Amino acid sequence: MPPPRRSLKKLPQIVEQEVTRQAPVGRPVRLMFQDEARFGRINDPRRCWAPRGFRPEAGMQIVREYTYAFGAASPHDGALDTLVLPVVTAAAMSIFLAEVARRHPEEFILMFLDGAGWHRANSLVIPENMKLEALPPYSPQLNPMEHIWDEVREKWFANEVFDSLDGIEDRLVEALVALKGNQDLVASTTGFDWIINCRLTAT
Repeated sequence: MPPPRRSLKKLPQIVEQEVTRQAPVGRPVRLMFQDEARFGRINDPRRCWAPRGFRPEAGMQIVREYTYAFGAASPHDGALDTLVLPVVTAAAMSIFLAEVARRHPEEFILMFLDGAGWHRANSLVIPENMKLEALPPYSPQLNPMEHIWDEVREKWFANEVFDSLDGIEDRLVEALVALKGNQDLVASTTGFDWIINCRLTAT
């Protein structure tokens, strides 16, 4: 079933209800926020540093080749789960959800995400230890994963020109592995107050 559309103002209640529901079976709840981002060979020149008196040069190209990063972050502890896949479809999303569930087998995952078509498709396969909840429409600023993509683009892709899509994928994997290994950074980047104030333990 596709995730229901609910106001994000109900986030604490939604989390509390799931924590209460999982408590009798002793299964902890992991709160995650999910998103996808496209990375390609059309680059976006940005400002850069240069010594006084020198004009900086930055390469630019327009090549319509893309790959996609699927990601889900846990703001409470900074865990980050990602996959690089060639398309964004319900089938690709099902692969990603299965991988996230596999990485957290002892937990119940409460995952918030936007209303993209592949997130709501009838063919989407949602793992047994996972529930999807929809963010309000047209509100990307509410999804902390957007800040992870900003970090990747700024630190690993700014003013870079790649000879092939393989180069894009290699750099993307490098960035995501580095972020996965820096949970403090992920937690500080995604830890909005209204998220981390949600209790993940039963009272």
